[in-house]
Amino acid sequence: MADTNRQFVLGGRPDGKPDLDAFELRETAIPEPGRGEVLVRTLYLSVDPYMRGRMRDRDSYAEPWAVGDRLEGHVVGEVVASEHDDWEAGEFVFGRLYWSEYAVADGADLTPVDPTPENVTLPSYLGVLGMPGRTAYFGTLDVVEPGPGDTVVVSGAAGAVGSTVGQIAGLAGARVVGFAGTAEKVSLLEDAFGFDAAVNYAATEDHRAALDEAAPGGVDGYFDNVGGPVSDAVLTRLAVDARVAVCGQIAHYNEEGVPTGPRTLPQLIASRARVEGFLVSDYASRFDRANERLREWVVSGDVTHRESVVEGFERAPEAFLGLFAGENVGKQVVAVAEPSE
Repeated sequence: MADTNRQFVLGGRPDGKPDLDAFELRETAIPEPGRGEVLVRTLYLSVDPYMRGRMRDRDSYAEPWAVGDRLEGHVVGEVVASEHDDWEAGEFVFGRLYWSEYAVADGADLTPVDPTPENVTLPSYLGVLGMPGRTAYFGTLDVVEPGPGDTVVVSGAAGAVGSTVGQIAGLAGARVVGFAGTAEKVSLLEDAFGFDAAVNYAATEDHRAALDEAAPGGVDGYFDNVGGPVSDAVLTRLAVDARVAVCGQIAHYNEEGVPTGPRTLPQLIASRARVEGFLVSDYASRFDRANERLREWVVSGDVTHRESVVEGFERAPEAFLGLFAGENVGKQVVAVAEPSE
């Protein structure tokens, strides 16, 4: 075990797009677990777009960090020492911990991780088998409600949530169209994730015309991870009784003012569409069932997954900033350490 523990804290509140100055790396002593606690060594760390909101000095659905606070995040790790009856050294766990190499957690707040089934890996518990997968599961099945004959459009489709949304909608019998930002991601959506069509929004000046070609019958369901011009276009192509799930708006997360684009509410009158924002935490009472179904789909190969792995704990800020440059395919994770032999 190392002699010291490295951890990141919020170094300052960014104006607009964050840079590396927002992150401060500190060294501390490795903590010791108390009664009922577990010392966890981080193997993989999740970085997620919603964390940008926690860097602001105002309330959102997630509590803001104060300057100097340890940055929090989901972790897959290995138990190093345990003062909890349910955990032993060497076991793999998942939990909400910190951007740190070691952390102490209440043993009751950790869940076991098993990387041995077919198609399951340790990083997948931060993606398709973790919060992004559950977000896709509930947002698709409970909000978008796809069925045979529907056309479902997904923005940010090559990300951890979007790629899973498209596959779940496909399993429900829908035709699925994805928006992504590179030709390589478009190919991946169609060839690996089973989307029926995909659009490179960065190479498309007329998003409405692209939608008319990819979804000539209109859009019955829209899963929005991005906002911005793509969403402006999709809302003009909604079919009657369409369902829209608003999950994220990453196109606007770094803007200091409120952007004013095309007024979208009139588009909902003729379509009689339902637009619903949601948080995955609203469905916590049903997480066990979602985890079970997602795991079944992954093991069977009905749902595939990708992780973009950035090697090295010190590169966690770089991995986070890469989310806003569209560098990731699937879930963006940081590989911090190798499991013990």
